[in-house]
Amino acid sequence: MTPGFVVAAPSSGSGKTLLTLGLLRAFRDAGAAAASAKIGPDYIDPRFHEAASGRPSVNLDGWAMTPDRLLSLAAEAGEGADVLVVEGVMGLYDKAAEPGLGAGGAADVAKTLRAPVVLVVDGSGMAQSAGALAAGFRAFDPAIEIAGVILNRVASPRHEALLKAGCAAADIAVLGALPRDKALSTPSRHLGLVQAEEIDGLEAFVARAGRTVAEHVDLAALRRVARPFRAPDATPTSPPIRPFGARIALASDVAFRFAYRHALDGWRAAGAEILPFSPLADEAPDARADAVFLPGGYPELYAGRLAAASRFSAGMRAAAARGAPIYGECGGFMVLGEGLVDADGARHAMLGLLPLETSFERRQLHLGYRRAKLVADGPLGPVGLDCRAHEFHYASIIAQGDAPPLFRLGDGSAVGLVVGNVGGSFLHLIDAS
Repeated sequence: MTPGFVVAAPSSGSGKTLLTLGLLRAFRDAGAAAASAKIGPDYIDPRFHEAASGRPSVNLDGWAMTPDRLLSLAAEAGEGADVLVVEGVMGLYDKAAEPGLGAGGAADVAKTLRAPVVLVVDGSGMAQSAGALAAGFRAFDPAIEIAGVILNRVASPRHEALLKAGCAAADIAVLGALPRDKALSTPSRHLGLVQAEEIDGLEAFVARAGRTVAEHVDLAALRRVARPFRAPDATPTSPPIRPFGARIALASDVAFRFAYRHALDGWRAAGAEILPFSPLADEAPDARADAVFLPGGYPELYAGRLAAASRFSAGMRAAAARGAPIYGECGGFMVLGEGLVDADGARHAMLGLLPLETSFERRQLHLGYRRAKLVADGPLGPVGLDCRAHEFHYASIIAQGDAPPLFRLGDGSAVGLVVGNVGGSFLHLIDAS
């Protein structure tokens, strides 16, 4: 196994992503092959990782994945690399409220990996108290190894000295101290960060982050604290999600980007061929495809273009007519419906393959892990198949026709729709094996 560590923090917004990007680029610039992974169901951060490292990044989900699945994915991510940097989620000890395979937080994944933790401490508004904060995180769970801290948003050399004094008093190793830099920030959108490919000057941003980290973080010390993760007891034999075709047409552009790499890789490993196409470029799914997948993304931002994409619409209807299974998740589910109302209240006609109207005009957050079972036999699997998924969107269903549901959740509620060979829901499947 490749040696590595988990980058965690006391809370969201402390600078985990910035530090991770900077570390990946700094290691790369120093001649070390750096691989990465992201804890949790986040779609966006792994694409930023890839821009920084030049290598694929995967999700490691302690709530939805078995330990062997998680460990196997970590081993695959680190194959051929010198160091594996795993970015945490939220605060180190935050975890899912819903029952799952594990708690799903960064601490739980670190335990599964048997990985040391590097804690990012935002120094804003504190001085010597940084040591007390880090010491509290170290004492909270003795099974977690806090290898050291990296201080962030340090205002001045004097501020840095005070922060380090507090850490020294608590016997906490300081592995680096990053100065405040307004240029090292990323724009936000309602579901998190803007996608990597949408940021002008991303390479310059990542390069600056790499230079800053190389100057202010002890990369050699980080290499010393990194250690090989635990190996899986057994390699999972089934893909996370069953491929529902031998040739699967995959909608892939900035409107449909939220497809998990581990799921697509699982399809390929099972022998399926992935055929990408761009609805925004008015491309139809490949006529050779015997299945079509519309993943989530931001279709509401491009609803007018999608409504006018005649070749895309005709190709989708032709695929449905020839009996190809068509599956949509979240944004893809909305596009399969009859209409989508954008944030300004304008309605746009969608594909009309499901009796569904959705709207962003009145935003309402739907967030959390979901344990779901398939209601009927179908291309995703047999009735009763236990699916672990995540839901994160602001859209609402404003009208829904009479059609069978696709899933039943743990609370008994039914979600999603199925009409013949077309189905979808707001759920993003993580593991349904």
